[in-house]
Amino acid sequence: MSFVFNPMPIVGLAVKDSQDLFPVRRVYCVGRNYAAHAREMGFDPDREPPFFFCKPNDPQSIVPVPAGEEISIPYPEQTSNYHYEIELVVAIGKDGKNISVEEAANYIYGYAVGLDMTRRDLQIAQREKGRPWEVGKAFDYSAPVGLIHPKSQAGELNSGDIHLTVNGETKQRSDVSHLIWNIAETIANLSTLFELKQGDLIFTGTPEGVGTVVKGDVMHADIAGLTGITVKVS
Repeated sequence: MSFVFNPMPIVGLAVKDSQDLFPVRRVYCVGRNYAAHAREMGFDPDREPPFFFCKPNDPQSIVPVPAGEEISIPYPEQTSNYHYEIELVVAIGKDGKNISVEEAANYIYGYAVGLDMTRRDLQIAQREKGRPWEVGKAFDYSAPVGLIHPKSQAGELNSGDIHLTVNGETKQRSDVSHLIWNIAETIANLSTLFELKQGDLIFTGTPEGVGTVVKGDVMHADIAGLTGITVKVS
């Protein structure tokens, strides 16, 4: 038996010091997981449990960024308020559900730097109507992701500088330790909603300082201990 047309290929992300690629299965994102960012978006972070949304896992959405290279992504249609959001991305390497906080680290394959690009005007319009966020978050080329550093090399990333510049000017700067729900808590909570599988990615949230980019702008995203990414808007 064959398919009626060829299936879309799986996205593979480069892994540090390996010739093998990390196959992406699902892409989960944590909303408003830094207190200062929640406040700048008009919300009280002390009142909210973690919540999640998803991005597509196909090559039209996930954009691998090779180490040391600048890649370009197109300015998306239907928006005039296109935002950057730097995020620590956690790559899952083991299947599990109802995972405890104490065991969560055992399910981590590695970490990467990612950008959760956002059509903010469309996201806000949908949010105000009580509708899903897909048009604001799950569009084409919305998730550039860098080199994955295996946990066996990087250790557990519970702290470290997270920093984004646009055209060389600092726009976002915080520390991973400022996550409202840390990585272990996020994995544990998410695993009560979905069975996590090898190949899943979790975008863990963005710090304060989100803002707009336009055609020609160059973003550079860095997290301490990981390989940064450089992305130009074309």
